[in-house]
Amino acid sequence: MEYKSSMKVGVVGEIHPSGYEIFENNNIEYFVTNSKEEDQLTIELSDVDGIVVRTVKLSKKVLSNAKKLKVVARHGVGYDNVDYNFLNENKIALAITGTANAVSVSEHVMTMMLCLTKNIYESDKLVKLNKFKEKANLPNFFELYQKKILILGFGRIGKELAKRCMAFDMEIYIHDPFISEDEIRSMNYIPTDKETGFKIADYISIHLPLNSETKDLLSYEEFESFKSNLILINTARGGIVNENALFDALKNKKILAAGLDVFETEPPIENHMLFSLQNTLLTPHNSALTLECRKRMATESCENVFNFLTKSKNLNKSNIINLNIIS
Repeated sequence: MEYKSSMKVGVVGEIHPSGYEIFENNNIEYFVTNSKEEDQLTIELSDVDGIVVRTVKLSKKVLSNAKKLKVVARHGVGYDNVDYNFLNENKIALAITGTANAVSVSEHVMTMMLCLTKNIYESDKLVKLNKFKEKANLPNFFELYQKKILILGFGRIGKELAKRCMAFDMEIYIHDPFISEDEIRSMNYIPTDKETGFKIADYISIHLPLNSETKDLLSYEEFESFKSNLILINTARGGIVNENALFDALKNKKILAAGLDVFETEPPIENHMLFSLQNTLLTPHNSALTLECRKRMATESCENVFNFLTKSKNLNKSNIINLNIIS
């Protein structure tokens, strides 16, 4: 007789089939729900041992009704959509896909930097409008060579981005209070405090979680200190950059341009003020959604749940945010 596990996992939001295979190959019962409603999720997740979740909010109400719950795995690295305090207080593990999306997001950052620096879309538009000979009228465009980039947050994504910037012969400045200056220097990068970095940067790329300390980290006061040629990239979380201050800075040419993959409210409101500007490049929070990355996140998030529930030696403990509950 085939072994059938008594464990049950709820997957909130469709993921790549490679993730489901982890459960199927190990006879773990699972189901997929696309519900976003708190009351419905409270019912559907009431008897699960584990949850894999994409972007839907898992509130205290939902989690507290799941009496058997032992682990929640985010399909990604941010976890501001999950009530972390409740999980921690109730000794429920929270896992992330720590190794899955660094390449995809760092490539997205480089794409934004290059498109904005080279005015790619303006050049493309000019050719398609049969104005080829008017290229001298295009705005100035620049090189990445020897430009200064400030990377805020030096986790896996920040490290992958720094490697790619090094290939363009950029000067790479790092601000991360949790990483030692010696470690940063050992990689041939330059550690800096925020204030100094803000004043010298030609580019800033944000790779921080959204929390009480990072909310509105870049607001009106900070935009006053930036260079007028600054290109700001945010692929981390909306809310870290104050959008009103950003709009003011872009409209009044206090900075050159901005690339955003994330917004304070997602999806952003119709006719958002940033939509009216020419010096923005906006994408729909999809920097981690390459095919390869979707496969990796699906596999890693489901492995996190399976390995935790079965107490497997293959559990990647570095993916467990609140490791203190099991150490």
